[in-house]
Amino acid sequence: MSENKKFSVGDIVVYPSHGVGTIQDIEKQKIGGMDLEFFVIFFEKEKMSLRVPVSKAKKTGLRHIIGQDQLSKVYEALQSRPKPCKGMWSRRATEYEAKINSGELHLIAEVVRDLHKNVNDPDRSYSERVIYESALNRLISEISILQNIKIQEVQEKIENIIQEVQAA
Repeated sequence: MSENKKFSVGDIVVYPSHGVGTIQDIEKQKIGGMDLEFFVIFFEKEKMSLRVPVSKAKKTGLRHIIGQDQLSKVYEALQSRPKPCKGMWSRRATEYEAKINSGELHLIAEVVRDLHKNVNDPDRSYSERVIYESALNRLISEISILQNIKIQEVQEKIENIIQEVQAA
């Protein structure tokens, strides 16, 4: 049995470039004379479905949500000091986007931590705000599902952790 079969209809999964979704179906299609299987993943927030070839699921980074044991790594990232801003914003933005699209929750937590410092700055650039919100939404949605708590509660918890570090 293929390793990709570990995903089943109803599983909550993370697709790196879109975040948390639910496998709604595993469908078979004939394309170019070949029979292919696809995971049909629905992303509630975007009201979007995506078809991922079963054979490419691992390569695309499709994964189950993290376990409680991995959550400590996320909180460690949030509780550490933000990296100092060095270099051009365009280069840093590319690095932040790469971390978000990696699908690795502890890396996404680093983006949230590093960009949180200017969260209420009215002069903050649009792109910085978009990257921060994208990372925060990915982080919150996965933790919310993992811990079975409301998104707003997760967001408050994360903001409190970061503010405590900044105040210290």
